[in-house]
Amino acid sequence: MNKQISVSQALVAFLQRLEVGCIFGMPGAHILPVYDALNGSGIQVVLAKHEQGAAFMAGGYARASGRIGACIATAGPGATNLITGIANAYAERLPLLVITGETPTHIFGKGGLQESSGEGGSIDQVALFKGITRYAKTVERTHYLQQVLNQAAQVLRSAEPAPVLLSLPFDVQKEEVDADILDQISTSPRRLRLHFHPSQLRELHALLGKAERPVILAGHGCLSAGAEQQVRQLSQSQGIPVATSLKGKGVVAENSPLALGTLGVTSGGLAYEYISRSADLLLIIGAGFNERTSYVWDQKLLAGKCIIQIDQNPMQLEKVFNADLAINADIGELLQALLADLGRRAQPEPRIRRAKQELAQLRQRVDAGYSLFQSGFSLVEQLFSRLAERFPANTRLFD
Repeated sequence: MNKQISVSQALVAFLQRLEVGCIFGMPGAHILPVYDALNGSGIQVVLAKHEQGAAFMAGGYARASGRIGACIATAGPGATNLITGIANAYAERLPLLVITGETPTHIFGKGGLQESSGEGGSIDQVALFKGITRYAKTVERTHYLQQVLNQAAQVLRSAEPAPVLLSLPFDVQKEEVDADILDQISTSPRRLRLHFHPSQLRELHALLGKAERPVILAGHGCLSAGAEQQVRQLSQSQGIPVATSLKGKGVVAENSPLALGTLGVTSGGLAYEYISRSADLLLIIGAGFNERTSYVWDQKLLAGKCIIQIDQNPMQLEKVFNADLAINADIGELLQALLADLGRRAQPEPRIRRAKQELAQLRQRVDAGYSLFQSGFSLVEQLFSRLAERFPANTRLFD
């Protein structure tokens, strides 16, 4: 006879196999069996002051660590308080496992305290999350728990992850299942394998070769693909300045001589000035040309330029503009192939020096003109100056 464990213990074992290191939340009566199973599991349990904070912390953890974030709350208002943080994680395409409790199944439809089963006129807790999760399920019976956990793992470990919600009634959490329930579930990371056509690589190389002043716009897709090193190598070997979207910050070092900083309405304007006035080719890698990045879709950023777009998510390609070349491919794989091809015909050093000199001169002009700190934000400037004096350059700041 197989060893039996509770559903709560199986769920915690599932978290361990997903390599979840930390879970954020607040306990409540309808989720206590899961909290009991977390005790001694090795997973760090962080008590939040509010469930919304737990959801945002879990999302921040996922983004900063590259691992799956997790948050937990009780039924009813505990769960609904998570919504804004989960919506943010959905917009950011973060892998986030959301665990919520529910009243026992035997009182579904009877109007139990904090019941949110959707029965008998109660709110439907899972339905509230369906627009901001890729997969949301109330586990009312144990016989399909394996399939539910398998679906959750596939979404969380995919190349384009999203939040997942598992809602567990109180009595189901305490029911027993076979201890080997997870042996048939693959919790290994799933890398996207999108193979580009050689003709696309040739066309990409040819268009870059014709450009006099190309610019890279790197977005969050570069980070999720783990392609930061390839972007940096492409920039440095070819003398191509790099701007990032707000969510793409970190792809290149901000103090690099070829870094343009962030492109967008909250930036200092260096990237906008260079792209709109000097660039003749814009290579958009893993970045959505959204309202903030594009200065409300300012046509000056695209006019008169060759536009190349590379993205692992086909839904992002040519969503708001037409590209001369659009490639749906694994970003790291494509850039690695491009670097190997370009390496045989590297750009001459004079071109690289010219690009750095032009950026340095433009940076001086922009800094001497408009600056956010010259318009009433001197205290902000002082704060960041003090932080720069006292902390290493790779310090991560959370507010």
